[in-house]
Amino acid sequence: MCQRQAKDISQNRGIMAKKSPNTTNTQIRAALRKLFLRSRERAARLKADCYTCQKCGVKQSRAKGREVYVEVHHRQGVLNWDMIFKAIREGLLCNPDELETLCKECHKKHTETENNNRTVPQNGIVQTQGKAV
Repeated sequence: MCQRQAKDISQNRGIMAKKSPNTTNTQIRAALRKLFLRSRERAARLKADCYTCQKCGVKQSRAKGREVYVEVHHRQGVLNWDMIFKAIREGLLCNPDELETLCKECHKKHTETENNNRTVPQNGIVQTQGKAV
């Protein structure tokens, strides 16, 4: 770690300039939306419904001047955004002090070693040598 970055992290706890120190729920939701828009599940639903609205029967068209777009809707809605945000924050977007920079090869070796030592309890939180991952 360069000296300036070490100083910034130790003094500001990772806060740089006026940016929020954490990824916002809006950013997480946008990233998940991007993932869903490119998902196989969404593509399969569009194909199964022949790109046709299941309420009114209009078919998707990209013809110039007559564009009609169909969207895929979750019938039950996204049930629990708070639970999704919490899982992402705990399992992926952790405190910068809990992260380290590794080269690709060291990261691969470290991950393989961790995976061999993991246990997954019923609550779904992965444990590695006593630490939640």
